[in-house]
Amino acid sequence: MTNAFDEFTEFAQARQGHLRRLAFLLCGDWHDAQDLTQTALLNLCRHWGKARRADSVEGYAHKVLVHAYLDHRRKYRRDAERALDFTRQAEIANDAAAGPAGQSELRLTLLDALARLAPRGRAVLVLRFWEDLSVEATAAVLGCSSGNVKSQTSRALGRLRDILGDSLMEGFDDAPEGSALPVDSLGQPLIRPTRPAA
Repeated sequence: MTNAFDEFTEFAQARQGHLRRLAFLLCGDWHDAQDLTQTALLNLCRHWGKARRADSVEGYAHKVLVHAYLDHRRKYRRDAERALDFTRQAEIANDAAAGPAGQSELRLTLLDALARLAPRGRAVLVLRFWEDLSVEATAAVLGCSSGNVKSQTSRALGRLRDILGDSLMEGFDDAPEGSALPVDSLGQPLIRPTRPAA
């Protein structure tokens, strides 16, 4: 039987990259994402016993990471108006989700628009549409009600519509049954989740 520290180490090694990408989507800066990931992993290690007893260690890790991000944003509120350079950093990040040129450009546009959202709205959209979490799972991560998640999602999508214009947001309304991801005219997701759908 392995001890708790070995279990944590195994989890951290396996999921650190995923948590870092999620942190980047939340904060928009790879250096800050690395700091947030380290903070989240440190907090997760401190509370590993509680994490192991949770319904999902992955869900608990998401919760710890999102809370670290929201705490960071509250502490540095004066930087909230600072424009995030998603475009440059997204080009540097050579991830597997890069597709045809048109989709790459759209992806960068979506990331740039995401940077303009309030931290809580950004967190809701990243969890709902990137991580493909249900309303209930998102509520559990954020520590709020399902109704709150729905209203925050609606407000954040409305803000994205204002930023992007209705033509780019049409994919959100045309998502296939059971899918939270926006799709192109062929029904293919414009944003690919970091984990396969169940």
